[in-house]
Amino acid sequence: MSEIEKNDKLTRRALLAGAAATATLVLLRTATGQTVQTAGTKPPASGALTGPPNPAPTVALPDPTRTPGPPPSALGTRSSFERLQLIPSDTSSRTPLQSLYGIITPSDLHFQRHHGGVPVIDPERYELLIHGMVERPMVFTLRDLKRFPSLSRICFLECSGNFRSGKPNMTPQEVCGLTSQAEWTGVLLSTLFREVGVHPKATWFLAEGSDAAVMTRSIPIRKAWDNAMIAYGQNGEAIRPEQGYPARLLLPGWEGNTNVKWIRRIELSDAPFMTREETAKYTYPVKTGKIRQFSFEMDARSIITFPAYPLQIEKGWVEIRGLAWSGRGKITRVEVSTDAGRSWATALLSDPVLDKAHARFTYLWNWDGKETEILSRAVDDTGYTQPTLSAIAAIRGADLGGYHLNPITAWHIQRDGKVFFKPEKIGK
Repeated sequence: MSEIEKNDKLTRRALLAGAAATATLVLLRTATGQTVQTAGTKPPASGALTGPPNPAPTVALPDPTRTPGPPPSALGTRSSFERLQLIPSDTSSRTPLQSLYGIITPSDLHFQRHHGGVPVIDPERYELLIHGMVERPMVFTLRDLKRFPSLSRICFLECSGNFRSGKPNMTPQEVCGLTSQAEWTGVLLSTLFREVGVHPKATWFLAEGSDAAVMTRSIPIRKAWDNAMIAYGQNGEAIRPEQGYPARLLLPGWEGNTNVKWIRRIELSDAPFMTREETAKYTYPVKTGKIRQFSFEMDARSIITFPAYPLQIEKGWVEIRGLAWSGRGKITRVEVSTDAGRSWATALLSDPVLDKAHARFTYLWNWDGKETEILSRAVDDTGYTQPTLSAIAAIRGADLGGYHLNPITAWHIQRDGKVFFKPEKIGK
């Protein structure tokens, strides 16, 4: 029986004995990092609840059955006991992957990557110009965009530079927190292209943003005819400013920077535009001495989000949990190793498993208390299997660059149950 269950029974007994009026509730942190309420009549045994220390002091709460709570409000809030936050830097903020449930990222926890800050744009003055190799150059207002047939789809976004390593005290959020998933609503770009009449010889288009960096990327026109969108909705509401309000380009499965936010202009052409962001940036070396350019699709990837640093587990049954995704299609299989990669077992994929979307996987593991490493690797419906960092280096060479790194990620389980990130050394 867990300590939480024991404490819960103590609370019920106290209630039955008529002592509820004098009982207090104490906040505790469980092994999974969740804050729970338990009876404050007796402190928990030392070491009973393990996990990261709670930075907040123990708080005594009044009996909620004796004191009315606040009335309905104009805007819902997250519980004050849930301390979910992005990890911000000068240019990006990382999603707390280890703290989320399901496959949808709350809008305020969606990762951010900006090149010139977040612009403030009046939706009543917003305009999208589509011109170049078209029959009828047109300007669309936000109201115009919303008059076209709408579409909603769930898909992930991921920065192409979404990998950090080097030290054991790193959380999933720090390792690869530049990916998130939302339900996006908008109009298909192909609908707008039919409206303007695309020239048959047009093969590329330029997407330009309204931020201070005037972010621009060249996109093959085939993506527009496939599934590209101009999105104005996110998780049932207007897109957040950090995600491109009032409208952004959405290219399911393609690297994040091509999904140009605050989009204001699309120009069609018969060749790529060779902008700064696709020449000096977002390219990387390969072993042949060349530079790879226009690597749009994000390859299959997975990460175990529980157990992970800084948690401590106990001997016995542990449900390994994580996320897997692929920009080339659906995840068909996730394999988990609990013996440092010597053997692999198939994990359970939780429905729904969608195209170009995060999928949840679980694997039930009976830990015997011995030191080991746990890993996961994803397989998508193209047959691609997530590689090790050494396998990536064998193709690219020692200079990996910072983009499109999707290596198998390991977590080191110590004998005391403490979990640490295990960076892979190239060639080892």
